[in-house]
Amino acid sequence: MKHLKIGQKAPSFTAKIEDGSERSLSDFKGQALVIYFYPKDNTPGCTIQACNLRDHYSALLKENIAVLGVSADDEKAHQKFIQKFDLPFPLIADVDRKLIELYGVWGEKQFMGKTYDGIHRTTFVLDPAHTIIGIIEKPKTKDHAQEILEIFEKNKTT
Repeated sequence: MKHLKIGQKAPSFTAKIEDGSERSLSDFKGQALVIYFYPKDNTPGCTIQACNLRDHYSALLKENIAVLGVSADDEKAHQKFIQKFDLPFPLIADVDRKLIELYGVWGEKQFMGKTYDGIHRTTFVLDPAHTIIGIIEKPKTKDHAQEILEIFEKNKTT
């Protein structure tokens, strides 16, 4: 796995979201951005994480923070996930794993004694200049928005 570091510029990208349109890092110019990578739509941990971000989305928007979710699910799966849980932010359908690998979150995992390759649940917190100001590895799915807001609070300049 490639490891990005705090203080680096976020890697630029263009990728398809759930409706087939594209989003690029440059679309969020001058805006803080959270890019959260998660393993799979409609799984327990991923659903809890997405719903936590949904439930605290207004607090994130109040701080001018945009949110992008990323998994290897296709557009149709993302559409269903968004509709089922009323998610207010776009989900990137990274079926070819280009963005997942660019951000270095694909690698070996273990679950119930089995080893396999998959997406490591990781969140990148970017300031308005798209410098990485926080990397949350193994985020707390039930308190993820709070983790994000705390990073922004610590990085505010007066």
